[in-house]
Amino acid sequence: MIETMLYPFQFPFMQNAFWICLLVAPPTALLSCFLVLKGWALMGDAVSHATLPGIVLAWILGLPLIIGAFGAGMLCALATGYLAHNSRVKQDTVMGVVFSGMFGIGIIMYTSIHTNEHLDHILFGNMLGVGSADLWTSGLIALLVTTLLILKWKDLLLHAFDPAQAQASGLPTNVLHYGLLSALSLTIVSTLSSVGLILAVALLVTPGAIAFLIVRSFDKMLIVAVGICMVSMLVGTYASFFLDSSPAATIVLVLTAIFVLAFVRRLHVTRKTSRIASEKA
Repeated sequence: MIETMLYPFQFPFMQNAFWICLLVAPPTALLSCFLVLKGWALMGDAVSHATLPGIVLAWILGLPLIIGAFGAGMLCALATGYLAHNSRVKQDTVMGVVFSGMFGIGIIMYTSIHTNEHLDHILFGNMLGVGSADLWTSGLIALLVTTLLILKWKDLLLHAFDPAQAQASGLPTNVLHYGLLSALSLTIVSTLSSVGLILAVALLVTPGAIAFLIVRSFDKMLIVAVGICMVSMLVGTYASFFLDSSPAATIVLVLTAIFVLAFVRRLHVTRKTSRIASEKA
């Protein structure tokens, strides 16, 4: 029984998959808290999909894929902000237009390339094909993003709740705004080799949403989100070995199941509190 349970850890490709889970979980979970708090859930989806044309263009030019992904992600974020501030259209609508347009361009470029190298792993991820270079890239990005978010989480929290108060307090609001967008783009780059573009949005939204349902203070929300994301990624990867399923898709299903449980629990607590309050009245 024990040998069967430890069987996945004997394979180098599974060991790398577990390592990438531990590296990717902290930055994605921390970012998800800010995205949920600011109502930027669609921004994570937009930036992740918009990186595709940059990735394909970088491959054509012979550049590192992470450079193209980061450039396209920032272009999407900046274009969204510019259009939202200079038009009557709301930001969520602008994001939908920008990211769908860039994703469409990327799909056209992707299908037009005739090569022996498949870029499917960029879309759907390939956790079982993660190499040492991917681990180093994800690790360095994760360390940078996680460190910055931990050091500046109070400033980012004030900026998320009340940008006007943050500016009146002397905080560099523009630096915080574009710094968060840069961290988002970099984090998406770090997930390219593991969960891919399409499923990356789950890691950038669900952990924060779950933590939001469980706790009431933001500092605890950050800790809970990281723990849930890390456990979900490890459990999903481990279970995919025995289920013979996609690790990324299994991780997303685990996160979704935890969200449903957290939602049911919060609903039960809310109804119980309301019932007690009505009885006292």
